[in-house]
Amino acid sequence: MTHPPTDQTLAAAGLILIYATIIGFTDNFVRVIAEGAGLWQFHATRSLMALPLLLLAVPLLGLRPWPRRWGAVVARSAIHGLAMVIYFGALGFLPVALVAAGLFTAPIFVLLISRFVYGHALGPVRIIAVALGFLGVVLVLGPEAMGGASLAALLPVAAGALYALGNVATREWCAGETAETLLAGFFVALGLIGLAGVAALSLWPQPVPEGPEGFLMRGPVWPTGTFWVWTLVQATGSLVAVGMMIRAYQIADAGRVSVLEYVILPASALWAWALWGELLTPLAWAGMGLIALAGGMIALRARAQEGAARSGDAAGA
Repeated sequence: MTHPPTDQTLAAAGLILIYATIIGFTDNFVRVIAEGAGLWQFHATRSLMALPLLLLAVPLLGLRPWPRRWGAVVARSAIHGLAMVIYFGALGFLPVALVAAGLFTAPIFVLLISRFVYGHALGPVRIIAVALGFLGVVLVLGPEAMGGASLAALLPVAAGALYALGNVATREWCAGETAETLLAGFFVALGLIGLAGVAALSLWPQPVPEGPEGFLMRGPVWPTGTFWVWTLVQATGSLVAVGMMIRAYQIADAGRVSVLEYVILPASALWAWALWGELLTPLAWAGMGLIALAGGMIALRARAQEGAARSGDAAGA
């Protein structure tokens, strides 16, 4: 008798932890890139670096980057790309904390989509974990995360909803695809969006503030050595980390993995403290504790369910 594949939540948790550690480090250097270059040039250049690295790994590791279902992969890639465009676009006129809080509504939307679109059952543990994790995010970001709420503040929430849909699609639409296929789609989508932004700002240049404040509206500039080095670090780190994140969504329920993904915020905050000496407030430490508690609840619940499933298999053998 065959059994349907079970969620490998604990393995997914390990992948998400590595993903968060790498991304938390590399994303801390976006501020260095933003000193003299623009967001769109960064996205285009990073994809142009990451895709050849991925293609180089194809024969070496025996990877399969070509989609089996082009429509599903293109749709998922476009949804994630649109989520990132809205997210970074909102950074141009909304507080960073408010935008980040909006994006981190994604686990809530994952639960709603999983339940009401795909009919997956939701247990109380998962619902409580999502609520605790989101509260932890708000505490880490500080009071300004909920300040300045307005109609425009719905944009990062829309980004969170699209990001959630893309994550659900990883398993629901693209179950037969490899992680490297979805990874290639992710970088192609962001690369095309970056090229479109570069072209638009070349044709219609905008007033650009100096330094990081001009990151969103800055058109193409002559790259510096610093830009090349840290964009290459970003491309390499993102290639590995995002691949692990995609794999996590392939092997475990999206509702569980999305809660585990909250760990990206404390990972980034801890790297900011280690790299730049940015101190964390007691409120932020409390928030990270809630995020850890939410992840622990998901992991322990998954462990108990996997243990019960093994006992049931042994009893039925």
